[in-house]
Amino acid sequence: MHIRLLAVGQKMPSWVGAGYQEYSKRLPADFQLELVELPLGYRGKGADPARAMRAEGDAMLAALGKNEHVIALDVQGKHWSTESLASQAENWRMSGRNVSLLVGGPDGLDPRCLQVADQKWSLSALTLPHPLVRVLLAEQLYRAWTLLQGHPYHK
Repeated sequence: MHIRLLAVGQKMPSWVGAGYQEYSKRLPADFQLELVELPLGYRGKGADPARAMRAEGDAMLAALGKNEHVIALDVQGKHWSTESLASQAENWRMSGRNVSLLVGGPDGLDPRCLQVADQKWSLSALTLPHPLVRVLLAEQLYRAWTLLQGHPYHK
């Protein structure tokens, strides 16, 4: 199974890349995680945030592959424990489809991205900084994989 993290934003602090790489490199080839960075919509002086979000949505929709299982990261999505995520990941693997995780920009995901999602997942009721979400996702996918392998991650 190939998992793609489609995330809005391209210029991240160095700690984001280091944290993301630390966990993504631990994943095996059959549980591969790939980061696809998408351009942030223009939000300068006098810019329309809805227009910026639409541009981000256009890029995200264009980046989706055929027959992928699409999961939108959304505050109104379902909350999963690490154990639930492992169960979800096993279901994704058994489906034979690749997975795309969608992470929007500062204003969230374009509504069209939410409409095409097969699932909506909320990492937290808290507002998380988008750079941190990348690291958190890679780390939680690594923990889910270790659970699927029968390795307890709490010890």
